Amino acid sequence: MWALNLIYYVIPFLVVLGILVFVHEFGHFMIARLLGVEVSTFSIGFGKKLWGRKDKHGTYWKVSAIPLGGYCQFLGDGDASSSSQKDLEQLTDEQKKRAFAFQNPFKKLAIVLAGPGFNYLLALLIYFVLFASFGKLHVPPVIGGIIEDSAAQHVGLNVGDKILAVNGHNIFEFSDISREVMMAADHNVGLEVERNGQKISFDVVLEEIDHEQSDGQKKKKYMLGIRSVSSVEVTHEKLSFGKAFVEAGVQVWDVTATTLRGVGQMLTGARSGDDVGGIIRIAEMSGDITKNETFLDFIVFLALLSINLGLINLFPIPILDGGHVVIFVLEILTGRELSEKVKEYLFKTGFIILVALMIYATKNDIVHLINRLFQS
Repeated sequence: MWALNLIYYVIPFLVVLGILVFVHEFGHFMIARLLGVEVSTFSIGFGKKLWGRKDKHGTYWKVSAIPLGGYCQFLGDGDASSSSQKDLEQLTDEQKKRAFAFQNPFKKLAIVLAGPGFNYLLALLIYFVLFASFGKLHVPPVIGGIIEDSAAQHVGLNVGDKILAVNGHNIFEFSDISREVMMAADHNVGLEVERNGQKISFDVVLEEIDHEQSDGQKKKKYMLGIRSVSSVEVTHEKLSFGKAFVEAGVQVWDVTATTLRGVGQMLTGARSGDDVGGIIRIAEMSGDITKNETFLDFIVFLALLSINLGLINLFPIPILDGGHVVIFVLEILTGRELSEKVKEYLFKTGFIILVALMIYATKNDIVHLINRLFQS
């Protein structure tokens, strides 16, 4: 059993995390090299080195034992995350031209943004290839069935009703309904429905329904209680390269907007923070998809995680890329560099915030895992 769990959960998790980290750090690496900044070390993972080699440009590529991240270390950096004044003072004038710390803030900004940017490019590429190769599955937002004793039945929804909007957000695909219902923080949903050519409004209080998950286990979940139309009515829309690219961009935007809405609801208290997950949750989800879904589902999951990694890194928290962006933008606007003392204070604060978020996410992951084990 442990061998199967290793195959289904650990290995897919390491593959997903390795790809996402590599793409993110490769973004920093590529733009730095294009702008003439020397990268001393490119590492996937932290801690003890498992493998390494130096390329002809002087960059030392390595894979380390703790596969929970990675980094690009620039010329003059005292360690994996920062430059020390002592190390910078030892650089020659020629080396300073290639050191990150001595670049103008515009170059620094471009290098920092490249990491999240490459994560977004990966997601865009995945969606583009899927849409261009297989087309886009279109499931109209029409009710094909209503679950017995559900909120939909109690409020009077009928088979054949077309959902136009949920809580003021337009609906184009049946999957949009699930997404918007999930985002309803207080379990109250306002529906705009088209029935026999007329528009009707419904105020629905969601009710808990036994929902069968991908692993076959049933779990109570607040749902509307409707099913899509039969698979016969699902159309496979052939997309040109141009249309596939546009649709890929729309998909990336929708995922980003939905994530930001969820974060906003948590910050305002309209939504519980229990949905915040971390490394354990990613491992669990990647394993479930590997066991129960197709390879295409795994690729789509990779795209979703890539968007989330890029977006989270853009949050204005010191120590994340977004925190560096704020600093460099301030330096551009003021025309002067922030003092080392101020930067040190900001990064220490950011580190504390990041550790607190990791602890909170891990706590949620453990509670979620325990609940799942007891429900099995």
